[in-house]
Amino acid sequence: MLFTDKERFKAAFTDKIVDQLGKPLEEASGADVFNILGNMVREQAGRNWAETNRRYRQGQEKQVYYFSMEFLIGRLLGNNLLNMGDLEVVRDGLEELGFRLDDIEEEEPDPGLGNGGLGRLAACFMDSLASLGYAGHGCGIRYKYGLFEQKIVDGYQVELPDYWLQKGNVWEVRREDKSVDVKFWGRVETDVDSSGELVFEHKDYETVRAVPYDIPIIGADERHVNTLRNWSAESVMQPSKAFGMRAGSDYHKFLEYKRSVESISEFLYPDDSRYEGKLLRLKQQYFMCSAGLQSILRTFDKLGLPYTALPDKVALHINDTHPTLVIPELMRLLMDEKKMGWDQAWDIVTRMVSYTNHTILSEALEKWPVPMVRELLPRVFQIIEEINARYCAELLRRYPGDEGRLADMAIIYGDQVRMANLAIVGSHSVNGVAALHTEILRKREMRLFDEMFPDRFNNKTNGITHRRWLLHANPQLKDLIDDTIGTRWKTHPQELIGLIKYCEDASFQEKIGEVKRANKLRLAQYIESRHGVKVNPDSIFDVQVKRLHAYKRQLLNILHIMHLYNQIKAAPSMDIVPRTFIFGAKAAPSYHLAKRIIKLINTVAHTVNNDKDVNGKLQIFFLENYSVSLAEKIIPAADVSEQISTASKEASGTGNMKFMMNGALTIGTMDGANVEMHEMLGNENMFLFGLSAEQVLDYYQHGGYYARDIYNGDGRVKEVLDQLMNPGAFCCDGQDFGQIFHSLLDNNDEFFVLKDFASYVETHVEIDRAYRNRPEWLKKSIINIAHSGKFSSDSTISRYASEIWNIRPVEL
Repeated sequence: MLFTDKERFKAAFTDKIVDQLGKPLEEASGADVFNILGNMVREQAGRNWAETNRRYRQGQEKQVYYFSMEFLIGRLLGNNLLNMGDLEVVRDGLEELGFRLDDIEEEEPDPGLGNGGLGRLAACFMDSLASLGYAGHGCGIRYKYGLFEQKIVDGYQVELPDYWLQKGNVWEVRREDKSVDVKFWGRVETDVDSSGELVFEHKDYETVRAVPYDIPIIGADERHVNTLRNWSAESVMQPSKAFGMRAGSDYHKFLEYKRSVESISEFLYPDDSRYEGKLLRLKQQYFMCSAGLQSILRTFDKLGLPYTALPDKVALHINDTHPTLVIPELMRLLMDEKKMGWDQAWDIVTRMVSYTNHTILSEALEKWPVPMVRELLPRVFQIIEEINARYCAELLRRYPGDEGRLADMAIIYGDQVRMANLAIVGSHSVNGVAALHTEILRKREMRLFDEMFPDRFNNKTNGITHRRWLLHANPQLKDLIDDTIGTRWKTHPQELIGLIKYCEDASFQEKIGEVKRANKLRLAQYIESRHGVKVNPDSIFDVQVKRLHAYKRQLLNILHIMHLYNQIKAAPSMDIVPRTFIFGAKAAPSYHLAKRIIKLINTVAHTVNNDKDVNGKLQIFFLENYSVSLAEKIIPAADVSEQISTASKEASGTGNMKFMMNGALTIGTMDGANVEMHEMLGNENMFLFGLSAEQVLDYYQHGGYYARDIYNGDGRVKEVLDQLMNPGAFCCDGQDFGQIFHSLLDNNDEFFVLKDFASYVETHVEIDRAYRNRPEWLKKSIINIAHSGKFSSDSTISRYASEIWNIRPVEL
C-alpha cells in the first residue's frame, strides 16, 4: 500500500500539490489532482518495478513477451489504486479535501492503444500476468493517435483525430537508452566468409530509430510490476547532421524521411484500402516485431547464457497474425547477427513462438503482396521464401502429388504471403479462443494443418479481469458479494459460485435489484447529460456495445426495434415492458455499410424518441465514442446483453463475459463463448435463438438459403425492409438506406439477419415475459454472476502459462 491511512495520504498529497505546482490546494484543478496523484502512484510502483525486474534477472526466470498491435488498457488511475490496495483510502481522503475520485478519473484520457476485443483481451492478460506473479510483458506500438474520436453529427459517424497524448501520459517512462534501429528497404548482398559459409549483408537501407516507452503493469498484490513496452518511431539524426542544413532538395528529402518515419507510430490501424495504407501497416508490424526482438535478445545477453538456452528463458506469443513477422525476424537475428545455422535457428524459433488465432473471417487472415514484402523487407523476405521452400518440400514428401493441399497450405502462393500459414508453421502452439472456435479451426478452416501438426492446436477460452470489470466498475456489487460470501473470491474468482445458494433468497435478490437500479440511475444521468433526454430507470436496459461489423449484427437489433415501433404505432395501447435500447460502436472509416447502419440506428432513435404515440415504451440511444471508460458505465447497468453474432463468426467475445459478471442476462446465438456460458447456465438462464454454427456452415458450403423468400413470406420483414427504401418515418429521401436493403436482398443476406429475424423476435417476447417476474429475473441474474468466475482471465492465463509457455509464478 502507498498510504496506510487517509490522514497520511492527505498530508502527502497536499505537500505534493504545493511543492510541485506552487499553488495552494484550494486552487488545484481536477487535472492538477490527477497528475499529482498519478505521479505519486507511479513513483511508488517504480520501486516495486525495479525490484521485480531485478528478481527476474537474478533468478534467470523464464519470461513471456506478448506481441500485440493493440493494448486497450483503459484508464489506469483507478485500476492501479485498486491493485495497490489504496483505492478506498484515496477516495475517502480526496473527498475530505473537496474532490471526488470519480471526477478525477474522468481527467484521464482513454489511451489510444487499441480498438476492440483483441486489444482488450491483451490488456486483461497483462493484468492477470502481473496479478498472478508471472514474468510476462507486453510489446506494442505507442500510437500518437488512437483509432479516431467518434462524433455523431446528424446521425452520421464523423471521425476526428484521437490525440490522446496531447497532455502527456503520466504512466509512461521514455527509455531512450534502450533504443534500437530498425531497417527498411535497401538490398541484400550475398558473400562467402572464410569458413565457406554464406553471409548476407543488408545495404542501402533506411534506418528508423525505435524508442521504447514503458508503462508499469501493477499486479493485484502490488509487488509484481511487469512492463508494457510500446515503441515510438523516430528519425535517426537531426537535419543539420543529415544534410548540413542546406536549403533545397536535400533538406526536403530529410523532411520527407522524417514524416515517413513518424507515420509508423502515428495512427492505430491506418486505412489499408489503398496501397499506401497497406504498406504502412506492414511497416508498423515489422517495426514492432524487430524492435521488440532486439530488445528481448539484449536482455537475454545479460544472463551470459548460450543461445541454445534461449527457449528455456524466453517465450514469444503473437496475438493474431499481425506480429507474425516475429518468426522470420528472429531467424534473421539468430543467423545473421548470432551466426547460427538454419536448422539450429529454426529449432529455437519454433520452440519459442506460440500463436493465438482470433478469427475465421477471411479478411482478418492477413495476406501481403509478395512485391511489397520483397521491396520493404528484402532480407526477411528471403527468409520467408526459404521457410516456404523447406516446408513445401516436406508437404510434397508427406503428400506426394497433392497439389490442392499445397495450394491451400503454402506460405507463399499466388503472389501473396499468407501470414496465418506462416504463424502456424513457425510456432509450437496454435490456440483458438473458445471451444467452438477451436473446433471450427481444427475441423474446417485449418483442418489440413491440424492433420499435419496434430499436437499443435489447442483451445484457450478468453477471459476478463474481474478486478476491472467487477471490483472497479461495480463497487456496490463488489461490496454486496463481500458481505454475502466473504472476500476470498477476489483472489479466487471461481468462488463466486458460492452465490448460488442465495439465488432464491428474497432478501439477497432485493439487494441485487437495488444495486442494478443504482447503476441504471447513474447511466441514465450520463445519457441525459449527453442527449438531454430523461431515461426511465425502470425500463429494461437492452445493450449492444462492440465494434460495428456486419457479422455482429447490430442490423438485426435495429430491424427488430423498427418492428416493435411498427407494432406500437398499430396498437398504441399494447402491453409491453418499457425498453431502453443502448448502442455503442465505432465503424472503421472505410467500412461504408457499417457507417450506414450507424446512421440507421440514429435515424430510428430520432423518430422513436420524439413520437408521442410511443409514450415511453421505447427509447433508443447511440452513445458516441465507445471506449473502455464508457463500457465501465454501461455494463453494470445492463439488464439484457445482446450477443447476436452469426453463429460460427464470433471467435469468442469477451463483452458477453463482462455483462454476465455484472448480472445481465444474455440474448444470443450459440456462437463463441456463448456456447460455454450455455453449458453452465442452461436454457433457463439465458435466451438463445437462431441458426446453429453447423447450419450456418452448411448453408455456406451447400447453399439453399434465399433471403428474398423470407422477404416475400414474412410480412414483418417486408415491412421493415420497405421502410428502408420508402420515404416515411425512417427514410427522408428514399436513398439513405438502400445499401442496407441491397446487402440483405441482392447480396443474399451474407450473415443471415433475415433468417434469424423471426426467432430473434420471438425470443425478445420471452424476455418481456421473463422480466415481469421480478424474483425469477433476479434469480437468473444471480446465477449468471455466480458462474462468471470461470471466465476470469486469471484462469485463462494460468492455462497459457502451464500448457503453452511453461512459466511459473515468481515469488518476490
